[in-house]
Amino acid sequence: MSIQLNKYYQRCLPYLLLIIIGMGAGCKEKTTINEGKGPIKPEKAIATFQLEPGFKIELVASEPLVADPVDMEIDEYGRMYVVEMHGYPLDKSGIGDIKILSDADGDGRMDKSVVFADKLVLPFGIMRWKKGLLVADAPNILYFEDTNGDNKADIRDTVLTGFAFSNAQMNAGNPLYRLDNWIYLTSESGGTYNIYKKEFGYLGSDIYFLHHKEAPRLKLEGTGRTVRFRPDQHQLQLTSGVTQFGHDFDQWGHHLLGDNSNHIYEEVIAAPYLQRNPDLLVSSSTQTLTDHGSDVYPITQNPKRQILTAAGVFTSACGNTVYTGGAFPAPFNKNVTFVAEPVSNLVHADILKDSGATFVASRVGREHKEFLASTDAWFRPVNMYVGPDGALYVLDYYRQIIEHPEWMSEEAIKAGGLYNGMDKGRIYRISATNGKPATWTKGLRLGDASSEELVKELANENRWWRLNAQRLLVDRADKGAIPALMQMAKNPAAAMGRLHALWTLEGMGALNAALIQTALHDSVAGIRANAIKLAELHLSSSPQLASALLGLQNDRDPKVKFQLLCTIGYLNTEEAARVREKLLFQNLKDNWFQIAALSAASSQTASLLKAVMAKYNPQEPAYNSLIQRLTAMIGGSGEIEHIRSLIKKATLASSEKQAWQPAVLEGLTEGLERREKASGLKDEQSILVDAFFNHPSADVRNAALHLLKVVGIQDDQLSKASMEKAVSTIENRNLPDEKRVEAIHFLALRDPSANATLLKQLIVPQEHSSVQLAALNILSLAPDSVVTGFVLAQWPVLTPELRDAGINTFLTSPGRVTVLLDAIDSGKVQKESIGFLQGVELMTQGDEKLRKRARSIFAHNDEEKVNKAYQQALQLKGDAVKGRKLFIQSCALCHKRGDIGASFGPNLGTVSQWPPEGIMANILAPNLSIAAGYELWVVELNNGQSVQGIIASETPAAITLKNAGKGEKVIKRSDIKSLHSLPISAMPAGLEKNINQQEMADLIAFLRQNE
Repeated sequence: MSIQLNKYYQRCLPYLLLIIIGMGAGCKEKTTINEGKGPIKPEKAIATFQLEPGFKIELVASEPLVADPVDMEIDEYGRMYVVEMHGYPLDKSGIGDIKILSDADGDGRMDKSVVFADKLVLPFGIMRWKKGLLVADAPNILYFEDTNGDNKADIRDTVLTGFAFSNAQMNAGNPLYRLDNWIYLTSESGGTYNIYKKEFGYLGSDIYFLHHKEAPRLKLEGTGRTVRFRPDQHQLQLTSGVTQFGHDFDQWGHHLLGDNSNHIYEEVIAAPYLQRNPDLLVSSSTQTLTDHGSDVYPITQNPKRQILTAAGVFTSACGNTVYTGGAFPAPFNKNVTFVAEPVSNLVHADILKDSGATFVASRVGREHKEFLASTDAWFRPVNMYVGPDGALYVLDYYRQIIEHPEWMSEEAIKAGGLYNGMDKGRIYRISATNGKPATWTKGLRLGDASSEELVKELANENRWWRLNAQRLLVDRADKGAIPALMQMAKNPAAAMGRLHALWTLEGMGALNAALIQTALHDSVAGIRANAIKLAELHLSSSPQLASALLGLQNDRDPKVKFQLLCTIGYLNTEEAARVREKLLFQNLKDNWFQIAALSAASSQTASLLKAVMAKYNPQEPAYNSLIQRLTAMIGGSGEIEHIRSLIKKATLASSEKQAWQPAVLEGLTEGLERREKASGLKDEQSILVDAFFNHPSADVRNAALHLLKVVGIQDDQLSKASMEKAVSTIENRNLPDEKRVEAIHFLALRDPSANATLLKQLIVPQEHSSVQLAALNILSLAPDSVVTGFVLAQWPVLTPELRDAGINTFLTSPGRVTVLLDAIDSGKVQKESIGFLQGVELMTQGDEKLRKRARSIFAHNDEEKVNKAYQQALQLKGDAVKGRKLFIQSCALCHKRGDIGASFGPNLGTVSQWPPEGIMANILAPNLSIAAGYELWVVELNNGQSVQGIIASETPAAITLKNAGKGEKVIKRSDIKSLHSLPISAMPAGLEKNINQQEMADLIAFLRQNE
């Protein structure tokens, strides 16, 4: 669950901090948590919602019947189980529980609750299984059962154990029974804590069945992976993906995942395919699907966010749910996924569109509005559930604070309130406006259905019925149901029925090769793809399926061909190799087809490389990525003589450009990095050095350097001579800057301290920016404090691009971080010059003193100190229409919002989610916090002139200054005598002299409107 927020530096968040009126960091949300509106009563909460037209929302349950809900399950008898996680964030005393909610009067709203199981620590997921429930409560997966019918569990058993115990969202959770009869769990590494590492830093051990220690064991090794298991068969496997709280599968079995900032991605290729070829290096088995970035559009009033969260973007995505209920209006009825964003108090919707082996996720619904959003800052949707009625149930954790104190400021923690709302919680039901009521609350009898009746439900439009029927049939193992299942597997009128019947038969051990062969030629592509998976499971017992599989090589559907390519990797025949090669070259542009093809046995690597080289087309970049993958495999485990031969071919200069050469060298670099010993390449070192200095291709030169960094230069004489040549190249300003930059990077082959003086001389405004950046980055590799002292001394003259790189030089060690924090405290470096991710890294330092110190700097809030006379404006109701007119009069000369204004200062269309006090503070005091990129610069030219303005852009050869109302001026770097920034904003102060408090409220109202 995304109750933590921000995986910080492990993933590069796809956004920048928003900026306003030339200032940015000073508009941080307040950390005081006892201000603003309090909780809203359940009866009035509906009025706070903004919902997609065509839908209605109803309250199903609320406090005191339920509190802190994080997951739910409606079983085959209509019992509604709810997981209550009261202990979040820090209480490990075991106050979590599972409740059964019931609707006594049949009006669709719950009016009774019973505690089914208690004494849980941080329970984080639930699933109906056998006659009871599987519950995720790290480090265990527990089983509860009520044997006497009193709605209270009298059996409590541990099924699996050994999972990490960390922040709740990273713990094992969300057990899901899926189409393939496996149960899937979310699970992540538990190693991200610094402050609460002792209490929540358990990385886990081997994961195993507690009562069947002879069964397979999994080693997570602190990395965290999604897990699947089958309790009856004691089967246990790691999947290839990693996800946080909330995952789901579409109707065909595609696994959709998410985490805080990446709200939807797919596990594209399964773990077994990657495991069969250990030489294939694949950095990720998942594909980000969104085509619209991470923007969200909250409508919250008085949001209170903490130091590592930002407005207007995903920072807490969780509860991914595919809609499969069959009761929503178009376009929400098919291929739509929902994801919760509790920090921004909303639920987001995407529609999935086919894109080769995977999908693209696009916004669905109104522009710049979310499927569901609330003005209530306490509304915390964390999970969703598609019920037997086809409605979408939203679980509202309803807390004042959703962030974990690990990522909060001390000020906010000491203010109290971490558990405000732990006695509250709501569950909502979203259905079509004309949708039917929830009759399931009056009771279901699916559990009493005959096997024949269950088989019929496999064709139900709502997946709740299909999956529960499948689970019950597999559990019963009633052989009398097999004829009906076989008939359903061939039912031409029920595609979903055919699909589920096949997997149900597989789960019962009753699927035969004849049915699989029939399904391989099904009219529906999704069934053909699943039939390939089923055939894969039966290849050893029914080898005739191999030829049937190869017969699908001309299938028109990309996902069918992709699954075929994955599966035939197990076939080691000449015919299979030909089909694999055919599918690869037909779909070469799709990265996942390359990975699927190369996942076959590595014994075919050399022959495949030969085939790729024979067909090489320099106009198609995909050939280079394929060559790089193949040569990486050779570099990792191939014969040294083969590697030598490839190096010679890839460095050979000829009159005809060989576009494949860099890819070969880069691939060998990847492979040799993974090799224990890269010995036997001494002669090739001189070849690589020669290629670096003399090859006509810049790509080959750079690739040769990358390989040299792996194999090194053992010959002292060669090393000395090559370093001297690099220095000579750098000093020769008549050479192209590209060559000089390359030579600067060559210095990194040894300690750059020996050339520190030279590197410093290159970081001057007159040099092209590429030269300056290269010199600064290499100087940063020196082991002492030379670079930090230099950056601080030169700070006033470093342009924004260089400042950003300069900040990064401080983040490499605790000692350098200390120097940076000293510089911020002394005013030498403005805290607004620190980018969002850089600030996150500073505030998550392992060293406790540095972490606290950084947080005291970045969590500091000056807004209340600014012009107290205007604080009353925050209490006035603003008129956005009047504010628009005021914006045109007073702000549009410098700022753009929508189609109004000029682009001198920051675009103010990005600030609609900022708190009013932050906007006002920066209007009244422009110098309160000057955002990076909006400092006022003074440039002295060689001709004696002086120019002022904001640096709008930089190129290697020039900078562009812009001034309000005066346009832009391009200045050659060679014409610059000196430049330095002034610690003032380009926006003049004194706006308060021209507008009164009501006008300030009007202006803020306009700026806070969604465009």
